[in-house]
Amino acid sequence: MSNYCAVLSIAGSDPSGGAGIQADLKTFAAHGCYGTCVITSLTAQNTTGVQGVHGIPPSFVGQQIRSVLDDINVKAMKTGMLFDGATASEVASILRAYQVQGKLPPIVCDPVCVSTSGHVLLQSDALEVLAKDLFPLTALITPNKSEAELLLSSITRSSFKISSLEDMLTAAETLASQCATAVLIKGGHIISSAGHLKDVTEKHLHLEVVSHNLYDENMQILHVADTRRAKNPEVVVDLLYQPGHAPIVFAKPRIDSTSTHGTGCTLSAAIACGIAQGFSLKDAVAEGIQYTYFGIITAEPIGSGYGPLNHLHSITPTVISKRTPSNLYPFTYYLIEQTKSHWKEYVQHDFVKQLGQGTLAKEKFVHFIVQDYHYLKYYTRSYGLLVAKSSTFPAIQSATKIIMDVLHEIQTHRTFCETFGVTREDLETAPEATQTTAYGAYILNIGLQGDAPKLIMALMACLLGYGEVGLWLKKEAALPNSWVVLDGNPYKQWIEDYSGEVYQSAVQTGLDTLEKLAIHELPSSNKLKEWLEIWLRCTQLERGFWDIAMDLRW
Repeated sequence: MSNYCAVLSIAGSDPSGGAGIQADLKTFAAHGCYGTCVITSLTAQNTTGVQGVHGIPPSFVGQQIRSVLDDINVKAMKTGMLFDGATASEVASILRAYQVQGKLPPIVCDPVCVSTSGHVLLQSDALEVLAKDLFPLTALITPNKSEAELLLSSITRSSFKISSLEDMLTAAETLASQCATAVLIKGGHIISSAGHLKDVTEKHLHLEVVSHNLYDENMQILHVADTRRAKNPEVVVDLLYQPGHAPIVFAKPRIDSTSTHGTGCTLSAAIACGIAQGFSLKDAVAEGIQYTYFGIITAEPIGSGYGPLNHLHSITPTVISKRTPSNLYPFTYYLIEQTKSHWKEYVQHDFVKQLGQGTLAKEKFVHFIVQDYHYLKYYTRSYGLLVAKSSTFPAIQSATKIIMDVLHEIQTHRTFCETFGVTREDLETAPEATQTTAYGAYILNIGLQGDAPKLIMALMACLLGYGEVGLWLKKEAALPNSWVVLDGNPYKQWIEDYSGEVYQSAVQTGLDTLEKLAIHELPSSNKLKEWLEIWLRCTQLERGFWDIAMDLRW
């Protein structure tokens, strides 16, 4: 199926460009869809609020809808601001006629009643029309907290307040049963915590949780580094309820941003694109949430109030996102994401898996640990070169700290090796493998070229990779019936060392060093390509360390 398909938005116009039809068309384009639109109202609004609204005659709104649907093969559509009861009734009546003919595409209804900033955007006579006439025609409705409260109060004739995830679940179930459609309640105004989310999901075992973060399962170092900044980080959740399915909670870190104008419009438009392109409702919602989330994170301030999202982040040539409180490690994420398959082969190597299971042959581990001891000499000397190339005391201190951490690691090696019958003399006199010499010579050569950023790139794959391995095994070990076995595992101490506070502190220093490098250097595309090649080469050389141990024949 081609992704290039037509999508229709029936909504109001926003002259400031952040919401309504304008936001929808940008979102359609960013998803590779052909955008069509029907304008229901003209507004005078900007980032500070809505100053005026002028409705389009309902009959002309209907004429616009027919013009589009009678000519263009629309694969999905969304409705936004419908202004008043007469307009909502006209829209519902026309769409019902297309449904009877079997020509109605799936509809995502964003029941625009109250804006993110609290402005009422729908006249009260339209609420009943939405609930009775339009919602039953839709595949999904996407109210925010205030809209869900308003709709439920209108439908049930009693006050309804949403202040928790439990309230969201009740609200979604009630709306779905009353309106005969799936419901996505947006929880941007309901701030929770990771700990509370865990408690709720343990209580409601039927809930499915989808965690939206910047990092995937192969980036534990970034997850843990983020968690260190906040022991119980704030999260916001969106809740999807489909009749006959388990509710799904989409959780993501709270973003402290004023670039939120048009968030609801953007999300519903993105979901419509996913449906048009053949995604399941769950996957369309997941992609839409992720798209909107990154739109907020990457937005530049526009206007003096609540500015718009960055709708074009997915097609903008900018490679590295700016560092924000919600995206602390964009450069590191870029490096790992660009080399994802090689990174995974490195940090989730069979050597690592057998080490976690405690089944790795002793001679293979001893061979590795001896070669790693030799490599760390090259590694430490390379950091010495980095100290010499550093021009500020903070940079000198950072590189020196890593050297001190490596010296601590060497002592750990010696002590650990003694438990395997490997003496200090054995470590010093054992011959270097060809791969060890090649890797060591590579990073020294990079260091001697006189370019400190390139040397940093050459050193980080080792530092961050071992931190990733340690945290991955530690995370897996904590799962029920895990394949990682720590009790009685001869390599338990190795796992604890690399997942422990001392080594992870060094990892944190490395992460901060990488991010500061990207900020200070502002690399050109050619320079970034050069850095990425060095990172990839060192990732491959690190994987080769595991390879030579696994290929060992005795």
